[in-house]
Amino acid sequence: MEQLHPADPHRIGPYRLFSRLGAGRTGQVYLARCDRGRTVAVKLIHPALAARPEFRTRFRHDVDAARRLDGEWTAPVLDADTEAPTPWLATGYVAGPSLHEVVAGSGPLPPRSLRVLAAGLAYALQDLHRAGLLHGALHPSNVHLTLDGPRVTDLGITHPPSDRAAPPPLRALRALPAPPPARPPRTGEADPAGSPRSPGFAAPEQIGGGPLTAACDVFRLGAVLAYAATGRLPFGEAEPPGGPDALPHRVTTAAPDLDGVPAALHQLLRDCLRRDPAARPGTAEVLARVGARDTVADGRALEPWLPAPLVARLGRHAVRLLDREDAGPDRPAPPPTPLDPVHPARPTTHPTPRPAYPTNSTDSTDSTDSTSPKPAYSAYAPPRVPAPTAPPPRPRAASTAFLLAVAAVVAVTAGGTVYTVMTGAQDPLLPGGAPRTPTPATVPPAATATAATPAPGGIPESYLGTWQATAGARTWRLTLTPGATGDPVMSLAVQAPQLSCAWSAPLLDAPPGAVELGPSTVTSGAPAACMPGGRSRLRLLPDGTLQRELTGSGGPPLTYRRP
Repeated sequence: MEQLHPADPHRIGPYRLFSRLGAGRTGQVYLARCDRGRTVAVKLIHPALAARPEFRTRFRHDVDAARRLDGEWTAPVLDADTEAPTPWLATGYVAGPSLHEVVAGSGPLPPRSLRVLAAGLAYALQDLHRAGLLHGALHPSNVHLTLDGPRVTDLGITHPPSDRAAPPPLRALRALPAPPPARPPRTGEADPAGSPRSPGFAAPEQIGGGPLTAACDVFRLGAVLAYAATGRLPFGEAEPPGGPDALPHRVTTAAPDLDGVPAALHQLLRDCLRRDPAARPGTAEVLARVGARDTVADGRALEPWLPAPLVARLGRHAVRLLDREDAGPDRPAPPPTPLDPVHPARPTTHPTPRPAYPTNSTDSTDSTDSTSPKPAYSAYAPPRVPAPTAPPPRPRAASTAFLLAVAAVVAVTAGGTVYTVMTGAQDPLLPGGAPRTPTPATVPPAATATAATPAPGGIPESYLGTWQATAGARTWRLTLTPGATGDPVMSLAVQAPQLSCAWSAPLLDAPPGAVELGPSTVTSGAPAACMPGGRSRLRLLPDGTLQRELTGSGGPPLTYRRP
Protein backbone atom coordinates (compact mmCIF):
# COMPACT_ATOMS: atom_id res chain seq x y z
CA MET A 1 0.00 0.00 0.00
CA GLU A 2 1.01 3.60 -0.56
CA GLN A 3 -0.01 6.78 1.25
CA LEU A 4 -2.57 8.97 -0.49
CA HIS A 5 -1.02 11.66 -2.65
CA PRO A 6 -1.92 15.31 -2.00
CA ALA A 7 -4.07 15.55 -5.14
CA ASP A 8 -5.93 12.27 -4.47
CA PRO A 9 -9.58 12.42 -3.46
CA HIS A 10 -10.46 11.40 0.09
CA ARG A 11 -14.02 10.30 -0.61
CA ILE A 12 -15.59 8.65 -3.64
CA GLY A 13 -19.29 7.99 -3.36
CA PRO A 14 -19.98 6.64 0.14
CA TYR A 15 -16.37 5.44 0.52
CA ARG A 16 -13.60 7.08 2.55
CA LEU A 17 -10.18 6.49 1.00
CA PHE A 18 -7.21 5.52 3.18
CA SER A 19 -4.36 4.65 0.83
CA ARG A 20 -3.37 3.65 -2.68
CA LEU A 21 -3.42 -0.04 -3.58
CA GLY A 22 -2.03 0.25 -7.09
CA ALA A 23 -2.57 1.67 -10.54
CA GLY A 24 -3.34 0.07 -13.87
CA ARG A 25 -4.05 1.14 -17.40
CA THR A 26 -7.70 1.84 -16.61
CA GLY A 27 -7.35 3.73 -13.35
CA GLN A 28 -6.07 4.18 -9.82
CA VAL A 29 -7.17 1.72 -7.11
CA TYR A 30 -7.67 2.87 -3.51
CA LEU A 31 -8.26 1.16 -0.19
CA ALA A 32 -11.46 2.54 1.30
CA ARG A 33 -14.28 1.93 3.77
CA CYS A 34 -17.95 2.74 3.59
CA ASP A 35 -19.83 4.36 6.45
CA ARG A 36 -21.03 0.91 7.57
CA GLY A 37 -17.40 -0.11 8.03
CA ARG A 38 -16.84 -2.52 5.15
CA THR A 39 -13.37 -2.39 3.61
CA VAL A 40 -13.41 -2.13 -0.18
CA ALA A 41 -11.15 -1.47 -3.15
CA VAL A 42 -12.30 1.48 -5.28
CA LYS A 43 -11.04 1.91 -8.84
CA LEU A 44 -11.26 5.44 -10.22
CA ILE A 45 -11.13 5.43 -14.01
CA HIS A 46 -8.56 7.64 -15.71
CA PRO A 47 -10.35 10.82 -16.92
CA ALA A 48 -8.82 10.49 -20.38
CA LEU A 49 -10.42 7.05 -20.79
CA ALA A 50 -13.70 8.21 -19.29
CA ALA A 51 -13.89 10.84 -22.04
CA ARG A 52 -14.05 8.13 -24.73
CA PRO A 53 -17.65 7.13 -25.54
CA GLU A 54 -16.66 3.61 -26.63
CA PHE A 55 -14.87 3.03 -23.31
CA ARG A 56 -17.90 4.17 -21.32
CA THR A 57 -20.17 1.87 -23.29
CA ARG A 58 -17.96 -1.13 -22.49
CA PHE A 59 -17.55 -0.04 -18.88
CA ARG A 60 -21.33 -0.02 -18.34
CA HIS A 61 -21.66 -3.41 -20.01
CA ASP A 62 -18.77 -4.98 -18.10
CA VAL A 63 -19.92 -3.71 -14.71
CA ASP A 64 -23.40 -5.09 -15.33
CA ALA A 65 -21.96 -8.48 -16.27
CA ALA A 66 -19.58 -8.54 -13.28
CA ARG A 67 -22.45 -7.85 -10.88
CA ARG A 68 -23.98 -11.16 -11.95
CA LEU A 69 -21.00 -13.02 -10.55
CA ASP A 70 -21.77 -15.04 -7.47
CA GLY A 71 -18.44 -16.79 -7.14
CA GLU A 72 -16.60 -17.40 -3.89
CA TRP A 73 -13.13 -17.12 -5.42
CA THR A 74 -13.37 -13.60 -6.85
CA ALA A 75 -13.67 -10.14 -5.30
CA PRO A 76 -17.38 -9.20 -5.50
CA VAL A 77 -18.50 -6.07 -7.32
CA LEU A 78 -20.32 -4.03 -4.67
CA ASP A 79 -21.01 -0.65 -6.19
CA ALA A 80 -20.31 1.56 -9.19
CA ASP A 81 -21.18 4.87 -10.78
CA THR A 82 -20.85 4.36 -14.51
CA GLU A 83 -22.41 7.73 -15.39
CA ALA A 84 -20.21 10.00 -13.29
CA PRO A 85 -17.88 12.42 -15.11
CA THR A 86 -15.10 10.27 -13.62
CA PRO A 87 -16.67 6.79 -13.28
CA TRP A 88 -15.62 4.37 -10.56
CA LEU A 89 -16.10 0.81 -9.38
CA ALA A 90 -16.01 -0.65 -5.85
CA THR A 91 -15.19 -4.30 -5.15
CA GLY A 92 -14.66 -6.27 -1.98
CA TYR A 93 -11.14 -5.85 -0.61
CA VAL A 94 -9.11 -9.06 -0.36
CA ALA A 95 -6.99 -8.68 2.79
CA GLY A 96 -3.99 -10.69 1.71
CA PRO A 97 -0.73 -10.18 -0.19
CA SER A 98 -0.56 -10.85 -3.90
CA LEU A 99 0.97 -14.04 -5.26
CA HIS A 100 3.68 -11.89 -6.83
CA GLU A 101 4.60 -10.42 -3.44
CA VAL A 102 4.69 -13.83 -1.78
CA VAL A 103 6.80 -15.58 -4.44
CA ALA A 104 9.16 -12.62 -4.86
CA GLY A 105 9.65 -12.40 -1.10
CA SER A 106 9.47 -16.02 0.07
CA GLY A 107 10.07 -18.19 -3.00
CA PRO A 108 7.90 -20.81 -4.74
CA LEU A 109 4.91 -22.38 -3.04
CA PRO A 110 5.05 -25.99 -1.79
CA PRO A 111 3.11 -28.73 -3.66
CA ARG A 112 -0.04 -28.75 -1.49
CA SER A 113 -0.30 -24.97 -1.66
CA LEU A 114 0.01 -25.21 -5.45
CA ARG A 115 -2.89 -27.69 -5.67
CA VAL A 116 -5.17 -25.39 -3.64
CA LEU A 117 -4.04 -22.41 -5.70
CA ALA A 118 -4.81 -24.26 -8.94
CA ALA A 119 -8.26 -25.32 -7.72
CA GLY A 120 -9.20 -21.85 -6.46
CA LEU A 121 -8.09 -20.11 -9.65
CA ALA A 122 -9.87 -22.66 -11.84
CA TYR A 123 -13.09 -22.15 -9.87
CA ALA A 124 -12.72 -18.37 -10.21
CA LEU A 125 -12.27 -18.60 -13.98
CA GLN A 126 -15.16 -21.04 -14.25
CA ASP A 127 -17.43 -18.55 -12.47
CA LEU A 128 -16.31 -15.75 -14.78
CA HIS A 129 -16.90 -17.82 -17.90
CA ARG A 130 -20.38 -18.87 -16.74
CA ALA A 131 -21.22 -15.18 -16.31
CA GLY A 132 -20.06 -14.55 -19.87
CA LEU A 133 -16.82 -12.80 -18.87
CA LEU A 134 -13.24 -13.37 -19.90
CA HIS A 135 -10.64 -12.24 -17.40
CA GLY A 136 -7.96 -11.87 -20.03
CA ALA A 137 -5.34 -10.40 -17.68
CA LEU A 138 -4.74 -13.02 -14.99
CA HIS A 139 -1.24 -12.67 -13.52
CA PRO A 140 0.37 -12.99 -10.07
CA SER A 141 -0.38 -9.40 -9.07
CA ASN A 142 -4.14 -9.86 -9.21
CA VAL A 143 -4.15 -13.19 -7.38
CA HIS A 144 -4.26 -12.63 -3.62
CA LEU A 145 -3.68 -15.22 -0.91
CA THR A 146 -5.94 -15.47 2.16
CA LEU A 147 -6.27 -17.99 4.97
CA ASP A 148 -9.24 -19.51 3.13
CA GLY A 149 -7.54 -19.80 -0.25
CA PRO A 150 -6.69 -17.66 -3.29
CA ARG A 151 -8.91 -14.86 -4.56
CA VAL A 152 -8.90 -13.26 -8.03
CA THR A 153 -9.21 -9.48 -8.31
CA ASP A 154 -9.31 -7.04 -11.24
CA LEU A 155 -11.92 -8.97 -13.15
CA GLY A 156 -10.79 -7.91 -16.61
CA ILE A 157 -13.28 -5.05 -16.76
CA THR A 158 -12.69 -2.93 -19.86
CA HIS A 159 -8.96 -3.24 -20.37
CA PRO A 160 -7.68 -0.60 -22.79
CA PRO A 161 -5.20 -1.49 -25.54
CA SER A 162 -1.62 -2.53 -24.96
CA ASP A 163 0.98 0.19 -25.20
CA ARG A 164 2.38 -1.86 -28.08
CA ALA A 165 -0.89 -1.77 -30.00
CA ALA A 166 -0.64 1.06 -32.49
CA PRO A 167 -2.44 3.07 -33.45
CA PRO A 168 -5.44 3.03 -31.09
CA PRO A 169 -8.64 2.89 -31.47
CA LEU A 170 -9.43 1.45 -28.13
CA ARG A 171 -9.56 -2.33 -28.22
CA ALA A 172 -10.28 -4.30 -25.10
CA LEU A 173 -11.48 -7.55 -23.70
CA ARG A 174 -15.19 -7.22 -23.38
CA ALA A 175 -17.70 -8.76 -21.04
CA LEU A 176 -19.92 -11.05 -23.06
CA PRO A 177 -23.68 -11.58 -22.75
CA ALA A 178 -24.24 -14.28 -20.17
CA PRO A 179 -24.85 -17.67 -21.79
CA PRO A 180 -26.70 -20.51 -20.08
CA PRO A 181 -24.46 -22.18 -17.46
CA ALA A 182 -23.85 -25.25 -19.60
CA ARG A 183 -22.55 -23.26 -22.57
CA PRO A 184 -19.05 -21.74 -22.83
CA PRO A 185 -18.75 -17.96 -23.25
CA ARG A 186 -18.78 -16.63 -26.75
CA THR A 187 -15.64 -15.41 -28.42
CA GLY A 188 -14.45 -12.00 -27.27
CA GLU A 189 -12.64 -9.21 -29.03
CA ALA A 190 -8.89 -9.66 -29.26
CA ASP A 191 -6.33 -7.61 -27.39
CA PRO A 192 -3.32 -7.57 -29.75
CA ALA A 193 -0.63 -7.92 -27.12
CA GLY A 194 -2.30 -8.93 -23.89
CA SER A 195 -1.56 -6.90 -20.81
CA PRO A 196 1.62 -4.84 -21.00
CA ARG A 197 2.02 -5.29 -17.26
CA SER A 198 2.21 -9.06 -17.71
CA PRO A 199 3.63 -9.94 -21.18
CA GLY A 200 5.08 -13.20 -19.84
CA PHE A 201 1.57 -14.48 -19.07
CA ALA A 202 -0.18 -13.53 -22.34
CA ALA A 203 -1.58 -16.33 -24.48
CA PRO A 204 -0.29 -16.72 -28.06
CA GLU A 205 -3.65 -15.62 -29.47
CA GLN A 206 -3.44 -12.40 -27.42
CA ILE A 207 -0.01 -11.71 -28.85
CA GLY A 208 -1.09 -12.54 -32.40
CA GLY A 209 -4.34 -10.59 -32.29
CA GLY A 210 -6.58 -13.62 -32.76
CA PRO A 211 -10.04 -14.15 -31.26
CA LEU A 212 -10.09 -14.75 -27.52
CA THR A 213 -12.02 -17.51 -25.82
CA ALA A 214 -12.03 -19.09 -22.37
CA ALA A 215 -8.90 -21.00 -23.44
CA CYS A 216 -6.96 -17.73 -23.18
CA ASP A 217 -7.64 -17.66 -19.43
CA VAL A 218 -6.57 -21.31 -19.12
CA PHE A 219 -3.21 -20.47 -20.74
CA ARG A 220 -2.72 -17.63 -18.29
CA LEU A 221 -3.70 -19.96 -15.44
CA GLY A 222 -0.93 -22.35 -16.49
CA ALA A 223 1.60 -19.52 -16.65
CA VAL A 224 0.60 -18.23 -13.19
CA LEU A 225 0.89 -21.73 -11.68
CA ALA A 226 4.30 -22.23 -13.30
CA TYR A 227 5.47 -18.97 -11.76
CA ALA A 228 4.12 -19.99 -8.34
CA ALA A 229 5.88 -23.37 -8.58
CA THR A 230 9.27 -22.14 -9.79
CA GLY A 231 9.52 -18.40 -9.18
CA ARG A 232 10.20 -17.96 -12.93
CA LEU A 233 8.17 -17.02 -15.98
CA PRO A 234 7.56 -20.14 -18.09
CA PHE A 235 8.90 -18.47 -21.25
CA GLY A 236 11.69 -16.46 -19.65
CA GLU A 237 12.04 -12.83 -18.73
CA ALA A 238 11.27 -9.95 -21.07
CA GLU A 239 14.79 -8.49 -21.06
CA PRO A 240 17.25 -11.11 -22.45
CA PRO A 241 19.09 -10.31 -25.70
CA GLY A 242 16.76 -10.16 -28.64
CA GLY A 243 14.91 -6.92 -27.95
CA PRO A 244 11.34 -6.35 -26.79
CA ASP A 245 9.91 -8.87 -29.26
CA ALA A 246 11.99 -11.78 -27.93
CA LEU A 247 9.50 -12.80 -25.22
CA PRO A 248 6.41 -12.75 -27.48
CA HIS A 249 8.37 -14.78 -30.02
CA ARG A 250 9.23 -17.41 -27.39
CA VAL A 251 5.61 -17.60 -26.22
CA THR A 252 4.43 -18.35 -29.75
CA THR A 253 7.26 -20.69 -30.82
CA ALA A 254 9.10 -22.24 -27.83
CA ALA A 255 8.20 -24.86 -25.24
CA PRO A 256 7.65 -23.62 -21.68
CA ASP A 257 10.38 -24.10 -19.08
CA LEU A 258 8.73 -26.21 -16.38
CA ASP A 259 11.84 -27.39 -14.53
CA GLY A 260 11.04 -27.40 -10.83
CA VAL A 261 7.28 -27.90 -11.23
CA PRO A 262 6.12 -30.83 -9.02
CA ALA A 263 5.62 -34.02 -11.01
CA ALA A 264 1.90 -34.19 -10.13
CA LEU A 265 1.28 -30.87 -11.89
CA HIS A 266 3.88 -31.01 -14.65
CA GLN A 267 1.72 -32.47 -17.42
CA LEU A 268 -1.30 -30.38 -16.48
CA LEU A 269 0.68 -27.15 -16.81
CA ARG A 270 2.18 -28.31 -20.09
CA ASP A 271 -1.35 -28.90 -21.40
CA CYS A 272 -2.57 -25.52 -20.18
CA LEU A 273 0.33 -23.83 -21.98
CA ARG A 274 -0.25 -25.42 -25.38
CA ARG A 275 -0.13 -22.94 -28.26
CA ASP A 276 -3.34 -24.27 -29.81
CA PRO A 277 -6.32 -22.99 -27.75
CA ALA A 278 -8.39 -26.04 -28.73
CA ALA A 279 -5.78 -28.37 -27.20
CA ARG A 280 -5.94 -26.81 -23.74
CA PRO A 281 -8.10 -28.34 -21.00
CA GLY A 282 -11.24 -26.58 -19.81
CA THR A 283 -11.63 -25.37 -16.24
CA ALA A 284 -13.69 -28.44 -15.31
CA GLU A 285 -10.87 -30.71 -16.45
CA VAL A 286 -8.32 -28.65 -14.52
CA LEU A 287 -10.43 -29.01 -11.38
CA ALA A 288 -10.68 -32.78 -11.83
CA ARG A 289 -6.94 -33.21 -12.44
CA VAL A 290 -5.87 -31.23 -9.36
CA GLY A 291 -8.31 -33.10 -7.11
CA ALA A 292 -10.35 -30.02 -6.24
CA ARG A 293 -12.92 -31.97 -4.21
CA ASP A 294 -10.17 -33.08 -1.85
CA THR A 295 -8.64 -29.63 -1.42
CA VAL A 296 -11.31 -26.89 -1.51
CA ALA A 297 -15.03 -26.46 -0.92
CA ASP A 298 -17.45 -23.57 -0.34
CA GLY A 299 -14.89 -20.91 -1.14
CA ARG A 300 -12.18 -22.12 1.22
CA ALA A 301 -9.40 -24.64 1.58
CA LEU A 302 -10.46 -27.76 3.50
CA GLU A 303 -7.24 -27.72 5.56
CA PRO A 304 -4.56 -25.10 6.27
CA TRP A 305 -3.01 -24.58 2.86
CA LEU A 306 -0.10 -22.19 3.44
CA PRO A 307 3.18 -22.76 5.31
CA ALA A 308 3.40 -21.22 8.79
CA PRO A 309 5.70 -18.32 7.73
CA LEU A 310 3.16 -17.25 5.11
CA VAL A 311 0.33 -17.45 7.63
CA ALA A 312 2.34 -15.14 9.88
CA ARG A 313 2.80 -12.81 6.91
CA LEU A 314 -0.97 -12.67 6.44
CA GLY A 315 -1.23 -11.54 10.05
CA ARG A 316 1.33 -8.81 9.50
CA HIS A 317 -0.51 -7.76 6.35
CA ALA A 318 -3.72 -7.34 8.38
CA VAL A 319 -1.85 -5.30 10.99
CA ARG A 320 -0.50 -2.97 8.29
CA LEU A 321 -4.03 -2.58 6.95
CA LEU A 322 -5.18 -1.31 10.34
CA ASP A 323 -2.36 1.21 10.44
CA ARG A 324 -2.98 2.70 6.99
CA GLU A 325 -5.63 5.11 8.22
CA ASP A 326 -3.78 8.43 8.00
CA ALA A 327 -2.52 10.85 5.41
CA GLY A 328 -1.53 14.14 7.03
CA PRO A 329 -3.15 17.51 7.68
CA ASP A 330 -0.33 19.75 6.52
CA ARG A 331 0.75 18.59 3.08
CA PRO A 332 0.25 21.31 0.46
CA ALA A 333 -1.54 20.12 -2.65
CA PRO A 334 -1.66 21.42 -6.22
CA PRO A 335 -4.93 22.83 -7.54
CA PRO A 336 -7.21 20.48 -9.49
CA THR A 337 -6.16 19.85 -13.07
CA PRO A 338 -8.44 20.43 -16.09
CA LEU A 339 -9.13 16.67 -16.12
CA ASP A 340 -10.87 16.99 -12.73
CA PRO A 341 -14.37 18.16 -13.73
CA VAL A 342 -16.44 20.08 -11.21
CA HIS A 343 -19.92 18.72 -10.73
CA PRO A 344 -22.31 18.10 -7.87
CA ALA A 345 -22.57 14.95 -5.84
CA ARG A 346 -24.75 12.28 -7.35
CA PRO A 347 -26.48 9.26 -5.83
CA THR A 348 -24.95 5.87 -6.32
CA THR A 349 -26.60 2.49 -6.64
CA HIS A 350 -25.92 -0.31 -4.20
CA PRO A 351 -26.53 -3.96 -5.07
CA THR A 352 -27.77 -6.29 -2.38
CA PRO A 353 -25.01 -6.75 0.24
CA ARG A 354 -23.23 -10.12 0.17
CA PRO A 355 -23.24 -11.46 3.75
CA ALA A 356 -20.35 -13.85 3.07
CA TYR A 357 -17.89 -10.97 3.43
CA PRO A 358 -17.94 -9.52 6.99
CA THR A 359 -17.30 -5.88 7.73
CA ASN A 360 -13.98 -4.84 9.22
CA SER A 361 -15.04 -1.74 11.13
CA THR A 362 -18.11 0.06 12.37
CA ASP A 363 -16.82 3.58 12.86
CA SER A 364 -18.01 6.37 10.59
CA THR A 365 -15.30 8.95 11.22
CA ASP A 366 -12.90 9.61 8.38
CA SER A 367 -9.41 8.37 9.12
CA THR A 368 -7.23 10.47 6.88
CA ASP A 369 -6.34 13.98 7.89
CA SER A 370 -5.19 15.53 4.62
CA THR A 371 -6.97 18.80 4.01
CA SER A 372 -5.65 19.07 0.48
CA PRO A 373 -8.18 20.50 -1.99
CA LYS A 374 -10.33 17.61 -3.13
CA PRO A 375 -10.45 16.96 -6.89
CA ALA A 376 -14.08 17.38 -7.81
CA TYR A 377 -15.09 13.79 -8.48
CA SER A 378 -18.75 12.97 -8.71
CA ALA A 379 -19.28 11.84 -5.16
CA TYR A 380 -17.79 14.66 -3.13
CA ALA A 381 -19.76 16.88 -0.88
CA PRO A 382 -17.85 20.22 -0.98
CA PRO A 383 -16.08 21.27 2.24
CA ARG A 384 -18.07 23.60 4.47
CA VAL A 385 -17.19 25.88 7.36
CA PRO A 386 -18.09 23.81 10.44
CA ALA A 387 -19.06 24.71 13.96
CA PRO A 388 -16.47 23.60 16.55
CA THR A 389 -17.10 20.14 17.87
CA ALA A 390 -15.71 18.01 20.65
CA PRO A 391 -12.70 15.88 19.71
CA PRO A 392 -13.96 12.61 18.24
CA PRO A 393 -12.58 9.36 19.64
CA ARG A 394 -9.78 7.65 17.75
CA PRO A 395 -11.51 4.99 15.60
CA ARG A 396 -9.68 1.94 16.89
CA ALA A 397 -12.23 -0.21 18.73
CA ALA A 398 -13.46 -2.18 15.75
CA SER A 399 -9.97 -2.31 14.30
CA THR A 400 -8.64 -3.76 17.55
CA ALA A 401 -11.32 -6.44 17.50
CA PHE A 402 -10.37 -7.33 13.95
CA LEU A 403 -6.69 -7.47 14.88
CA LEU A 404 -7.42 -9.79 17.78
CA ALA A 405 -9.42 -12.02 15.45
CA VAL A 406 -6.52 -12.14 13.00
CA ALA A 407 -4.10 -12.94 15.81
CA ALA A 408 -6.35 -15.75 17.02
CA VAL A 409 -6.55 -17.30 13.55
CA VAL A 410 -2.80 -17.03 13.15
CA ALA A 411 -2.29 -18.65 16.56
CA VAL A 412 -4.52 -21.61 15.73
CA THR A 413 -3.10 -22.07 12.24
CA ALA A 414 0.56 -21.36 12.69
CA GLY A 415 1.29 -21.92 16.34
CA GLY A 416 4.42 -20.03 17.28
CA THR A 417 4.18 -17.65 14.35
CA VAL A 418 2.13 -15.28 16.54
CA TYR A 419 5.37 -14.42 18.29
CA THR A 420 6.85 -13.46 14.93
CA VAL A 421 3.89 -11.21 14.12
CA MET A 422 3.80 -9.44 17.46
CA THR A 423 7.52 -8.92 17.95
CA GLY A 424 8.65 -7.98 14.45
CA ALA A 425 9.93 -4.62 13.29
CA GLN A 426 6.38 -3.31 13.07
CA ASP A 427 4.74 -3.28 16.51
CA PRO A 428 0.94 -3.25 16.15
CA LEU A 429 0.53 -2.02 19.73
CA LEU A 430 2.29 1.27 19.03
CA PRO A 431 0.61 4.02 16.96
CA GLY A 432 1.25 3.63 13.26
CA GLY A 433 3.30 0.46 13.71
CA ALA A 434 6.32 2.48 14.88
CA PRO A 435 9.57 0.91 16.08
CA ARG A 436 9.80 0.39 19.84
CA THR A 437 12.89 2.58 20.09
CA PRO A 438 12.75 5.87 18.15
CA THR A 439 15.65 6.40 15.78
CA PRO A 440 17.52 9.66 16.54
CA ALA A 441 17.52 12.06 13.63
CA THR A 442 20.71 13.45 12.13
CA VAL A 443 20.76 17.22 12.75
CA PRO A 444 23.19 19.80 11.38
CA PRO A 445 25.61 21.09 14.04
CA ALA A 446 24.17 24.58 13.89
CA ALA A 447 20.73 23.29 14.82
CA THR A 448 21.94 21.01 17.59
CA ALA A 449 23.01 23.78 19.92
CA THR A 450 19.61 25.48 19.92
CA ALA A 451 17.57 22.28 19.94
CA ALA A 452 19.45 20.49 22.68
CA THR A 453 18.07 22.47 25.62
CA PRO A 454 14.87 20.80 26.76
CA ALA A 455 12.04 22.83 28.22
CA PRO A 456 10.23 21.61 31.33
CA GLY A 457 8.46 18.40 30.36
CA GLY A 458 10.94 17.31 27.71
CA ILE A 459 10.20 19.37 24.57
CA PRO A 460 13.12 21.69 23.57
CA GLU A 461 12.40 25.33 24.37
CA SER A 462 13.49 26.51 20.93
CA TYR A 463 10.52 24.62 19.43
CA LEU A 464 7.90 26.27 21.65
CA GLY A 465 5.55 28.94 20.38
CA THR A 466 3.63 29.57 17.20
CA TRP A 467 4.74 28.74 13.65
CA GLN A 468 3.05 29.43 10.33
CA ALA A 469 3.13 28.06 6.78
CA THR A 470 1.31 29.16 3.65
CA ALA A 471 0.60 27.35 0.37
CA GLY A 472 -1.72 29.02 -2.10
CA ALA A 473 -4.88 30.13 -0.31
CA ARG A 474 -4.20 27.89 2.68
CA THR A 475 -2.54 28.88 5.93
CA TRP A 476 -1.32 26.39 8.55
CA ARG A 477 -0.79 27.70 12.10
CA LEU A 478 1.10 25.31 14.39
CA THR A 479 1.56 25.97 18.13
CA LEU A 480 3.83 23.96 20.45
CA THR A 481 3.45 24.12 24.24
CA PRO A 482 5.42 22.48 27.08
CA GLY A 483 4.34 19.03 28.14
CA ALA A 484 5.47 15.58 29.21
CA THR A 485 5.32 12.41 27.13
CA GLY A 486 1.69 11.66 26.30
CA ASP A 487 0.50 15.25 26.85
CA PRO A 488 -1.05 17.19 23.96
CA VAL A 489 1.72 19.62 22.99
CA MET A 490 0.83 20.49 19.39
CA SER A 491 -2.21 22.32 18.09
CA LEU A 492 -2.59 22.85 14.36
CA ALA A 493 -5.19 24.92 12.53
CA VAL A 494 -5.79 25.27 8.80
CA GLN A 495 -7.73 28.12 7.25
CA ALA A 496 -8.78 28.29 3.60
CA PRO A 497 -11.82 29.43 1.65
CA GLN A 498 -14.77 27.27 2.75
CA LEU A 499 -12.52 25.18 4.99
CA SER A 500 -11.54 25.33 8.65
CA CYS A 501 -9.94 22.46 10.57
CA ALA A 502 -7.99 22.04 13.80
CA TRP A 503 -6.00 19.16 15.29
CA SER A 504 -4.00 18.31 18.40
CA ALA A 505 -1.21 15.75 18.87
CA PRO A 506 0.63 14.35 21.92
CA LEU A 507 4.36 14.24 22.58
CA LEU A 508 5.93 10.83 22.03
CA ASP A 509 9.62 11.60 22.45
CA ALA A 510 12.26 14.30 22.02
CA PRO A 511 15.44 12.59 20.77
CA PRO A 512 18.42 14.80 19.92
CA GLY A 513 17.53 17.22 17.16
CA ALA A 514 13.90 16.22 16.74
CA VAL A 515 10.48 16.06 18.37
CA GLU A 516 8.30 12.99 17.80
CA LEU A 517 4.53 13.56 17.90
CA GLY A 518 1.80 10.94 18.14
CA PRO A 519 -1.27 10.59 15.89
CA SER A 520 -3.29 13.79 15.49
CA THR A 521 -6.91 14.13 16.63
CA VAL A 522 -9.49 16.48 15.12
CA THR A 523 -10.57 19.16 17.59
CA SER A 524 -12.82 21.09 15.21
CA GLY A 525 -13.99 20.77 11.63
CA ALA A 526 -16.41 18.88 9.43
CA PRO A 527 -15.80 15.09 9.39
CA ALA A 528 -16.08 15.06 5.59
CA ALA A 529 -13.09 17.41 5.27
CA CYS A 530 -11.10 17.22 8.52
CA MET A 531 -9.72 13.82 9.44
CA PRO A 532 -7.31 12.50 12.09
CA GLY A 533 -3.76 11.74 11.04
CA GLY A 534 -0.69 9.73 11.97
CA ARG A 535 2.65 10.26 13.68
CA SER A 536 4.92 13.11 12.68
CA ARG A 537 8.43 14.42 13.33
CA LEU A 538 9.50 18.01 13.88
CA ARG A 539 13.00 19.32 13.14
CA LEU A 540 14.47 22.76 13.76
CA LEU A 541 16.60 23.75 10.78
CA PRO A 542 19.76 25.93 10.82
CA ASP A 543 17.93 28.85 9.18
CA GLY A 544 15.50 29.02 12.10
CA THR A 545 12.57 27.37 10.31
CA LEU A 546 10.63 24.34 11.57
CA GLN A 547 9.98 21.32 9.40
CA ARG A 548 7.16 18.84 10.01
CA GLU A 549 7.26 15.46 8.27
CA LEU A 550 4.55 12.78 8.42
CA THR A 551 6.18 9.51 9.44
CA GLY A 552 6.14 6.96 6.63
CA SER A 553 4.07 9.11 4.28
CA GLY A 554 6.76 9.47 1.61
CA GLY A 555 5.49 12.98 0.91
CA PRO A 556 7.51 16.21 1.22
CA PRO A 557 7.60 17.91 4.64
CA LEU A 558 6.04 21.32 5.20
CA THR A 559 8.27 24.16 6.42
CA TYR A 560 6.98 26.63 9.04
CA ARG A 561 8.31 30.05 10.01
CA ARG A 562 7.76 32.33 12.95
CA PRO A 563 4.88 34.73 12.16
